[in-house]
Amino acid sequence: MVLSSRRALIVGATGWLVACGGWTGPTRTDIAAPRRRPHGLHHALTEARNAAEAALADLEERSGGRLGVFILDTGLGQGFGWRARERFAMCSTFKMSLSALILMEIARGRLAYDQRVPLSETDLIDTHAPLARASAPAGFMTVGAMAESIQKTSDNICANLLLRLIDGPLGFTRHIRALGDDVTRLDRYEPDLNFVPPGEIRDTTSPLAHAHLMQRLLVDSTALSEEHRALLLQWMIETETGLRRIRAGLPQGWRAGDKTGSGYREQMSNKTNDIAIAWPPGRAPVLITAYLETPHFGGVRDQDQAVLAEVGRIAAAAVAAD
Repeated sequence: MVLSSRRALIVGATGWLVACGGWTGPTRTDIAAPRRRPHGLHHALTEARNAAEAALADLEERSGGRLGVFILDTGLGQGFGWRARERFAMCSTFKMSLSALILMEIARGRLAYDQRVPLSETDLIDTHAPLARASAPAGFMTVGAMAESIQKTSDNICANLLLRLIDGPLGFTRHIRALGDDVTRLDRYEPDLNFVPPGEIRDTTSPLAHAHLMQRLLVDSTALSEEHRALLLQWMIETETGLRRIRAGLPQGWRAGDKTGSGYREQMSNKTNDIAIAWPPGRAPVLITAYLETPHFGGVRDQDQAVLAEVGRIAAAAVAAD
């Protein structure tokens, strides 16, 4: 890979996105302006992030696939990444946002945490669904239990039932648009949404857009109530599906939570994704979005998860430089 052709992005002090080809337009206006720094410290931070971008480029080359990353330091209001504006399949990473949307609907009184949702035989499709299968004898699940399950265990049937409560995938996308994200889109139900071959834009996001969406849901105070934001963050911390992905590369002492997504279908590359929030000691949270496509067909591969762990290490090293 020739580094001069890379698609890295830096959010600079002017509030503009700087790409290798020049100015690409203004970034999201709700990103806080970075703190002013002495010239020497600013230069050192820039050098550290340039090194991180080069490391991401090298990591992609070694992976043999396509890697999209965005790392956002919410304390500084600065971010950088690799292929950060390109589209990638979300797979199950959308479920963190779906959990948040359901909690927002509960806060508005449109849904109730203990509201029962009927579960019928026609709902029990052949897919990953630990809570739904355990609940089949009872014939129902509650909204709150399903919102927790889609985040912590990635239950596909629960996700489908919750989507129906907000007018399906198109309703999900409308809610996301209302939050200011004009890139992320959901078009299908589970498990069909995981089939994203080359050229497909349905059920995709970009690392940059998803990091900003995470900021609105997990960091800003306007989208979720303090109570519901704390609940969702706790669910993310308790999630164990991504312990070998981004979180595996973060330093000890960093608290973190995440939501994984994976897709393995014929006629497309493997999808191994993770979105994470991490708290360096004494610092504002750092948001990391990572999407990896590798030209293989099959299940989870250790080497692909290791690529995302390396993203975590690169992010931590860059953040530590400031």
